[in-house]
Amino acid sequence: METKMGLEQQEIINLSNDLQEPSWLQQLRLQALNNIEKLPLPKPDKTKIDKWNFSSIKLDMGKKADSLSGKVKTLISEEINQNLIIINKNNVIQTIQAEDLTSKGVIIKNLHDAVKENEDLVKKHLGSIFKSEQHKLSALHYSHLNSGLFIYVPKNVVIENAIQVVFVQNDGESLFNHVLLVADQHSSITYIENLVSNSNQVEEVASTYVTEVVVGDGANVTYAAIDTLAKGNVAYVSRRANVGRDAKMLWANGVMNDSNTIIENDTYLIGDGAFGDTKIVTIGNGNQIQNFTTKTIHTGKRTEGFILKHGVALEESTSIFNGIGKIEHGASKSDAEQTSRVLMLSKKARGDANPMLLIDENDVKAGHAASVGRIDELQMYYLMSRGISRKEAERLIILGFLAPVIEAIPVETVKKQFLNVIERKL
Repeated sequence: METKMGLEQQEIINLSNDLQEPSWLQQLRLQALNNIEKLPLPKPDKTKIDKWNFSSIKLDMGKKADSLSGKVKTLISEEINQNLIIINKNNVIQTIQAEDLTSKGVIIKNLHDAVKENEDLVKKHLGSIFKSEQHKLSALHYSHLNSGLFIYVPKNVVIENAIQVVFVQNDGESLFNHVLLVADQHSSITYIENLVSNSNQVEEVASTYVTEVVVGDGANVTYAAIDTLAKGNVAYVSRRANVGRDAKMLWANGVMNDSNTIIENDTYLIGDGAFGDTKIVTIGNGNQIQNFTTKTIHTGKRTEGFILKHGVALEESTSIFNGIGKIEHGASKSDAEQTSRVLMLSKKARGDANPMLLIDENDVKAGHAASVGRIDELQMYYLMSRGISRKEAERLIILGFLAPVIEAIPVETVKKQFLNVIERKL
């Protein structure tokens, strides 16, 4: 018998009332709640999630972190902490701002304040890319939404310094986090996000983390995400973007969770000349399972989409890379390329790389490369014969394997954060 997923209707109404939400958002919650039991779970290729405990929901809107843990502090980059926001659920617990963004018309608010104070903008874009009726977990996300951030960059505005946002998850508590980033025409922003558990999870909890990015014509968005969720999480992560004419969307994701996680990264190249680039590095350990599905959908003409993923599987972990490059009919002169590589450092580790090209147009370029393999023992022997321990040799090989992805990241401070998190994971 399937366990009921989520809170009761009156609990959702109380949550919405506590947040003083407008009626349209409360109705969105209730409709999503009604759909949870009707909709199927998502079906990530090569991973069965029907036994994952997404019914373990624990919310406490009154609870927030009183201080920053050492784990959170190490994620804060000294070079970019001028534009820094730390959010514990709905509560902004620290803000540092160097630029006068308000005078430029930039809006940065926790999502629920933005719903009340910038209702028209939020209502227009919330759910425009990530729909609530897709599957059971999308319905769960919208019905239980309890954290998030809204960023709006007006036309022609360039934010000079990167904006770093740290979302803190309390121990033993579910987080349903939603980031809505709207970059209007010819604007520019570099956004760095950290998802971090405040401490090691003691009991299993289900959480969802969703991002919607709207990239206007001629706009430029760099979105770097570094995830370090604790072992007790059962997590669903989906990051999606609509990219307009001659606009650019760059993703750089470092996934260093200790939890079982489904990760989606979808880029929709809608406008002619749109550009999308997705880079992912990950390390799995213990017996965790991570499934990555990365899509680039070409609708506009002369669009370019690139996917580069490198993953390392340690101990008894599983890393599945699913890549989809789709060129729709009419998207002539477009280019879809993807590369996925998985390195396994244990006989019990499992890796899969499943590239797919779906081409409905003739005048295009497309290609893919994929490899899954174990560590080269000759390479290990060479390093160890020069006095390096096996543990240190493995560390050097892992860093060398991930280096092509990290070096291709265009933001130096993001590279440093990636390397720091990788070192801690190892």
